[in-house]
Amino acid sequence: MSTGGRLGELLLRDKMITLSQLQQAEDTRRQTGERLGYALTKLGFIDEKELTEFLSRTYNVPSIQLDGIRIDAEIIQLVPRDIAERHLCLPVNRAGNSLIVAMADPANLSAIDDLKFSTGFSIEVVVASEQSIREAIQHYYEDRVDMSDILSDVDLDDVDLDAGADAGAIDISDLTKSAEDAPVVRLVNLILVDAIKRNASDIHVEPYEKEFRVRYRIDGVLYEVMKPPLKLKNALTSRLKIMSRLDIAERRLPQDGRIKLKLGGNKEMDYRVSVLPCLFGEKVVLRLLDKSNLQLDMTKLGFEPAPLKVFKTAIHRPYGMVLVTGPTGSGKTTTLYSALSELNKPTENISTAEDPVEFNLPGINQCQISDAVGLNFAAALRSFLRQDPDIIMVGEIRDFETAEIAIKAALTGHMVLSTLHTNDAPSTVSRLLNMGIEPFLVTASLNLVLAQRLARRVCKECTQPVEVDREVMREIQVPEELIDGAKLFQGKGCPKCNDTGYKGRVALYEVMEMTEGLKEAVLQGYSAAELKQAAIRDGFQTLRMAAVNKLLEGVTTVSEVLRCTAPD
Repeated sequence: MSTGGRLGELLLRDKMITLSQLQQAEDTRRQTGERLGYALTKLGFIDEKELTEFLSRTYNVPSIQLDGIRIDAEIIQLVPRDIAERHLCLPVNRAGNSLIVAMADPANLSAIDDLKFSTGFSIEVVVASEQSIREAIQHYYEDRVDMSDILSDVDLDDVDLDAGADAGAIDISDLTKSAEDAPVVRLVNLILVDAIKRNASDIHVEPYEKEFRVRYRIDGVLYEVMKPPLKLKNALTSRLKIMSRLDIAERRLPQDGRIKLKLGGNKEMDYRVSVLPCLFGEKVVLRLLDKSNLQLDMTKLGFEPAPLKVFKTAIHRPYGMVLVTGPTGSGKTTTLYSALSELNKPTENISTAEDPVEFNLPGINQCQISDAVGLNFAAALRSFLRQDPDIIMVGEIRDFETAEIAIKAALTGHMVLSTLHTNDAPSTVSRLLNMGIEPFLVTASLNLVLAQRLARRVCKECTQPVEVDREVMREIQVPEELIDGAKLFQGKGCPKCNDTGYKGRVALYEVMEMTEGLKEAVLQGYSAAELKQAAIRDGFQTLRMAAVNKLLEGVTTVSEVLRCTAPD
């Protein structure tokens, strides 16, 4: 019997999780197709090490730490990759006629039978964490194909389709043919899969006058990863457009599409594709949308306890408006989805207008904005109000019309969530006023404004203490009484973090609740700077303060504080 069927029951029996945590993990498992143990650890309800030790005790099999051993290539070759991925197992050693296999599910008898049949060995099971097995499979079964191998197969004389500024001179049939060439297909696939392995959030494919380059955005910073030959630019761009179902004959207008890539273990990756005509060809940017990495638990996002309590109180009010602000790529969508997940109950009617819809959320009515057919945010919002909504999420307030309808909705018994592009929370109020919204409507409807940024985390594998520079600490506004006892860390660089010293990101939040004092300041016409000072007097924590807190906790570095936040 598989642990997937009994694991929750066993963990409940030993009081290692609660019933509500099990139900939440089951919901996540149904949405993503993951195993229950993986969902529990990802949600933070149980530590991977604790789960591994629990399975080891329960099924009386040894446990193993895969990151502490090196497995010989001939051992790996005994189990085909498709079987390793299907059953989440990895061969680690051989003793005579026995093959020692690490498994995430040590009671999966069908997997053990499959391994016996395919290898001809008797199988001895050891248990390891699911995440470590996934990472080990990626590492040991990694395709040993690199760009130079692929490009050696390309006949560059046959793919030179650059017609300069005269886009109409290109023969589309030739362009399609070159885009379907095996080496070009392999190169595009390599780029798409390599970005996943490196945990990139975006892929930039950029043509210039004398070079063609591919960059990945990893933890918010762009890194150049390859420079394919310039003659490949049209073939490679066309291949991406074909995969996105875009018009390869149209090279003068921007286009948007989507690629869905199926990976091993029933996992899918979506790529949101944007094509923009530039001076020397079309630039393609792909945003990676991995639902399995979508963090919907607000306690895991980086909130301090006090601001989190204020934010939760604001979104649980029966009506009003909550705005999330920050630049592109600052995690606004994740925060809004987390809020919707918190509010998503069978008793609530939730509708969202998004451009584009990034992730499908069960139980929520999501509407894709399409300006081409006249379905903009304002039109969607009007329609929502005729659909008996309780909670409305508007992807972005861009104009007076959308802002006006959203505020009227907030004033008539609806909870409205939305985003704006401003630098900080106090500036959001000024932005609404500049759009033409009357101050008394802003104060009557607005519950809270949240501004956020994403700072890179210090890599846990290579973190080391660094000397405290008192002058720099004063420069970033660390309180004098905290400087003496401060302990700072930074990563020295290792293979796990691609020698950057950073691995993953943490959100920095400033939560501005519209208190009576702030409402009075808005009605009196205070500027954004004056609103900020008034909010600070009421206990408001700015982005710089939040960043300093993360610095003193050893989560991030001084350079990240300076990169992500402005002085108060």
